[in-house]
Amino acid sequence: MPANVPPDPERLAEVLLAPPIGWSSVQVLPEIGSTNTELVARAAAGAAHGSVLITDNQTAGRGRLDRTWTTPPGVAVACSVLLRPPAELPVASWPWLSPLLGLAVSRGVRRFSGLEVLLKWPNDVLIGDRKLSGLLAVRVQTPEGPAAVLGFGINVTAAAEELPVPTATSLLLEGAPTDATELLVAVLTELAELWRIWLSDTEQVAAAYRVECGTLGRRVRVALGPGREVVGRAVGIDAHGSLQVEGPGGIKAYPAGDVIHLRALE
Repeated sequence: MPANVPPDPERLAEVLLAPPIGWSSVQVLPEIGSTNTELVARAAAGAAHGSVLITDNQTAGRGRLDRTWTTPPGVAVACSVLLRPPAELPVASWPWLSPLLGLAVSRGVRRFSGLEVLLKWPNDVLIGDRKLSGLLAVRVQTPEGPAAVLGFGINVTAAAEELPVPTATSLLLEGAPTDATELLVAVLTELAELWRIWLSDTEQVAAAYRVECGTLGRRVRVALGPGREVVGRAVGIDAHGSLQVEGPGGIKAYPAGDVIHLRALE
């Protein structure tokens, strides 16, 4: 089993702070409760656009709907990025930040590892049907205006017994390279490029996400709450980022915030 080598802050800064990528700062912490929670607080205190926070020991990670996601120290990386969209950007573009992050992670992992990666709507990155990475986008009100903190975690060297759920996987288990530094370089490079595209052409990002989303075309069960679920075929993602499901009553759209759980049935 490969040694768990922490991300290298010097290598990350060398690549990620320079043009054309140009993030404003990169900090690697040996341990933190949650990179997202910390960066949200820093955003409210005036942290700069493009601030990046990384750890390989996140002790209180949170996902969508406040679900926990924890792994032993050193076997996964967690990263959050602060983005400050321009004030003139249409509000309708904001829901596509989470899919944008998903695209960046999937493309970065593919570029780094050569693995066939799929996106699961709304916020998972899969190898086959196993979860490699989870995503969380948070909108933050700050004195400088609204901002977004985009966070992701990737299982790198986790063994099967170290994963939080049996339906997860890691780069190690998939036989892929496990260099956390170069993995982060690949993902954050993709994120910088997609961010530039998103600022001028949200629909280009949306179209790319639809192409790479493995949920579309499959029969799914959409859990909406206690005793409320819909079974149908996922046929699209609308302009607001909601999943369109064709069921007995026709096609209906379900925003990510209304969906408790989504499961593929085939």
